[in-house]
Amino acid sequence: MNLIALDIGNTNISFGFFLNDKEELVQSMPNTDLTALAGLLKSSWARIPTARSSKEKKRDGVIVASSVNPRVAEAVADIVRVELGEKMYLIGKDIPLSLNLAVDEPSNVGADRLVAAAAAYAVVEEAVVVADFGTAITIDLVDDEGSFLGGVILPGFELSAKALNTGTALLPKVDVTRPDASFGKNTRDAINCGIYWSGVATLQELTRRFAEHLGKWPKTVVTGRGAQLIRQDCDFIDSFVDNLVVRGIALVYREYVQREED
Repeated sequence: MNLIALDIGNTNISFGFFLNDKEELVQSMPNTDLTALAGLLKSSWARIPTARSSKEKKRDGVIVASSVNPRVAEAVADIVRVELGEKMYLIGKDIPLSLNLAVDEPSNVGADRLVAAAAAYAVVEEAVVVADFGTAITIDLVDDEGSFLGGVILPGFELSAKALNTGTALLPKVDVTRPDASFGKNTRDAINCGIYWSGVATLQELTRRFAEHLGKWPKTVVTGRGAQLIRQDCDFIDSFVDNLVVRGIALVYREYVQREED
């Protein structure tokens, strides 16, 4: 299978290129840099061989995206159409998920959360907590039967730091890093500690509460830009996976093709 996977987020776009089922490239860029994205799309698409049965010499590949940003997704779809003459398929719209959604409003759950959950469950095949430390922090639960039960959404590290800076008169903007102590002795360190340790504590407490709901301790999978930042302080986590959504898109699409063939 030849596939370009796009995780279109609120701040960044993650790009994954899979050639003959082998991961060739995973790269992230700001979602404002569509020129760089167009270049990656064209160079990667050119490496995909043409389909033997195609008289128009169409390439034997597909472009699949997960998006939580409709405006940017529409712009990316236009690039795909104009530059490549192809259609961009959206997870949840064009490509259904096999994950059972045991939530109140299934259509309102972010595609990135569902793709990450589906990918994590497909690998561990049992109850799993899936946390994504990105622009927002999402912490979701899938049960042993593969049902997405829901989760929580809270501001990510950068968003929290920005809110404290713009929502107050005197608090400075802080770049969140792993602190050396559990509390700060100056304003900047106090903000850094507060944001960092609240993220770690939230994940730990919710994993414990999810375990109480399930009656067992679930596997825990964490992804996102902030995942590497917290890993030293989260020994209860089973796996840290870079670009889980991009890799999940490839997995979800493979499952979809197999279901269609059966």
